Amino acid sequence: MIGATALLRQIARRRKRRLDNQNAIAEQKRVLLRMVRKARDTKFGRDHDFANIKSVADFQARVPLRRFEDMWDDYWGVDFPILRDVSWPGLINYFATTSGTTSGASKFIPVTNEMIRTNTLAGLDLLCHHVNNCPDSQVLGGKAMMLGGTTVLDELAKGVWSADLSGISQKRWPAWFARFAFPPVDIALMDDWEKKVHIVAELIQKTDVRVVSGTPSWVLVLFDVQQKLLGHRAKADELYPHMEMLVHGGVNFDPYRSQFEEFLDGKAELREVYPSSEGFIAVQDESPAEGLRLIVDRGLFFEFVPFDELDDENPPRLTLADVQEGVNYALVLSNCSGAWAYIIGDTVRFVTVDPPRVRITGRTSYFLSAFGEHMIAEEIEIASAKAANELGVHITDYSVGAVYPDDNRPVGGHLYVMELVEDATPEFAEAFSTLVDNQLRDGNKDYRAHRSEGFGMAAPDIRVVPPGTFAGWMKSRGRLGGQNKVPRIINDQDLFQNLRDFADNAIS
Repeated sequence: MIGATALLRQIARRRKRRLDNQNAIAEQKRVLLRMVRKARDTKFGRDHDFANIKSVADFQARVPLRRFEDMWDDYWGVDFPILRDVSWPGLINYFATTSGTTSGASKFIPVTNEMIRTNTLAGLDLLCHHVNNCPDSQVLGGKAMMLGGTTVLDELAKGVWSADLSGISQKRWPAWFARFAFPPVDIALMDDWEKKVHIVAELIQKTDVRVVSGTPSWVLVLFDVQQKLLGHRAKADELYPHMEMLVHGGVNFDPYRSQFEEFLDGKAELREVYPSSEGFIAVQDESPAEGLRLIVDRGLFFEFVPFDELDDENPPRLTLADVQEGVNYALVLSNCSGAWAYIIGDTVRFVTVDPPRVRITGRTSYFLSAFGEHMIAEEIEIASAKAANELGVHITDYSVGAVYPDDNRPVGGHLYVMELVEDATPEFAEAFSTLVDNQLRDGNKDYRAHRSEGFGMAAPDIRVVPPGTFAGWMKSRGRLGGQNKVPRIINDQDLFQNLRDFADNAIS
């Protein structure tokens, strides 16, 4: 009988041939029209004349751009939780609850059986890219660990459940993959994240884990717990003797890269993925510098709106036939779960157009322009990563927000609340501020103008907090672990003040 990894190699070779010869523009048209035909008899399909859509232009003429609130108010929320033939045919059995990065309110995103299947195939793509790059791989000879959130599903109505995406994924994993999954179901079901991490760390010592995946900051927490169990700072070759791949996604990896590379020490591949509640969007198929390749042939149709024009009355809606490298776009998608021309809130830029590969640059709400500086998350993340690298420190987590002028502060500016792996030296804050400030001046003309002579904005203020501060803050908000992410940019002044107050208490 052929072994699991040997069979995976055969599948991987076929997938590579298909991708090498893929016409992404034609694939996207085919995907869109197939989904439109399937949904034409839904309420949304009837409202938007899906029966007469024959082209991408027809679709764009009939279906306006929408955000979650629009879909919820007009369609999903009307009869929630029973959505039958609303924007996708049949009953919606699952809703993915978003992590609510900056606010406490969760959103319920429909997840259909078709979407679950496309997500599974995207995960298979990830394994295919790995074995194509590593001919001697035995990746399916051990376990694959997904350090997600709780997998408990809440029953909203008969036959209808909600959970975070990792919970839905685990419930619907295909039989062939379930045998490789780690941790065991009873552990994955635990909703006490801190307790779960400690149990997982102990189990790993007697488990052959070959793939580790999760949000970078929480994976580092797991590594730290494992090292404490051993009593010394071990690296991957000791903790994971047969590890082949570490999969990360959900946040910009640059601030974490040096820590992971030091930990892995060439032991395993780093591969980035771009999953979302609305679909598995892209996966790293080549080197990190090449970006993430859009998955264009499986249940997602992409449109791209230049970020600077997103709030215009009639912004341009570009397809893969029209995009350019280096431009910051708001990502819009239509999917096989009934989201149509849906602004998901992410921004991307193309590294290559053929094949289409992107880098995630931030969120449409994650830009900082309290004083007219017009900065996106990517600019801050790159500047922070470069400054940390130059100073030889490792950032655990950080958030940035605006501090406005008052009686004690004549000029406003940005405050970085930052947690480091190492103890900060007395000179660190000033040195980091200078390096970040210079990088941002060089890369952003609006920031440079407002920093000119210090009249419009003061230099960045850096506040270093003790280890564990961000984990404690996230826990206090009910956002610890799993798929929850520390917000890099906080524009909500109440939330930013909450973080500042928590940081003050941690420092004192």
